[in-house]
Amino acid sequence: MTSIRHFPATHPLPDWRNFGVMLRVLLGVNGLAVLAALVQAGDIGKWLETYLQLAAVVEPLLLIELGLLSLLRDMLWRLPLRLGQACVAGLAGGLAAAMFLYARSLLPIDTGATLRAVLLAVASAVLLLAYFELRSRALSPAQAEARLAALNARIRPHFLFNSLNAVLSLIRARPQQAEEALESLSDLFRAAMRDPGELVSLADEISLGRQYLDLEKIRLGERLSVDWQLGAVDMNLPIPPLMLQPLLENAVYHGIEPAPEGGVIRIAIEQRRDVLCIVIANPTASQPQHAAGNRMALANIRERLLLYYDLEARLETEVSDHRYEVRITLPCQTKNR
Repeated sequence: MTSIRHFPATHPLPDWRNFGVMLRVLLGVNGLAVLAALVQAGDIGKWLETYLQLAAVVEPLLLIELGLLSLLRDMLWRLPLRLGQACVAGLAGGLAAAMFLYARSLLPIDTGATLRAVLLAVASAVLLLAYFELRSRALSPAQAEARLAALNARIRPHFLFNSLNAVLSLIRARPQQAEEALESLSDLFRAAMRDPGELVSLADEISLGRQYLDLEKIRLGERLSVDWQLGAVDMNLPIPPLMLQPLLENAVYHGIEPAPEGGVIRIAIEQRRDVLCIVIANPTASQPQHAAGNRMALANIRERLLLYYDLEARLETEVSDHRYEVRITLPCQTKNR
């Protein structure tokens, strides 16, 4: 099973195909270009003009290097760390040299300018590599798993408490059904106690969500209706554990329970190329209750998505007059070294 221990976020060499890494590189290099422009400009009022001149050279070079690093990512990860870092820095210097040598064939550029460009490109690459190495240590697997364990610990009490309440409501009136519900509850307990650093299959997470909703249906009866809309999805896709259940709990607690007539919870899951889209929608009560608890669950899931996927995953909400919708977007590919 895929684990956070193998995630590129914890690898000293970054995942050059990750949106968060690309964004940090772009911001970092442009930040260095701004500093260089401030130093190089003779007059403070001309720093913007100087920066734009630098950017005209830096941006194409940077985009070409990011493209090449994306293609070479797996090969670089297989190299020893220092050798991989040296290759990245060498690639930056080599591209800078090639660009300036080409420019020299068209324009009168002195050799000193070419040498400065190569040194600046290598120095920028070394600074960024040092940043990513320090970041990988700060986001070590042990620390990330400890944070995930703390986040999961916040979810479990609500999850188990609500599940127990559903079973307790059956013990006197329907003991046979209560016994069956207890068997389902044991499966839910087992799932809730999983290692938070391990990913689970989409099929397991859907099964857990179905079991939870079945327990709630015992408690709420006909007031709770569920509409599962599963598209053509690879059920073996790995996703973080307890991703659906807290959102389904929110949908029940904030959308179904306050409404005397109940309502329908709709869960749509589809795969769009290399992206998994999950949408959970529920009716909105006329008097929303415990909004703070709802926000806490959403913040919890957002933070776990950040730990697992950096900036490649998104959680968005949309509220209308009679509908509350949560949309989660995850990358489909398994990320391992």
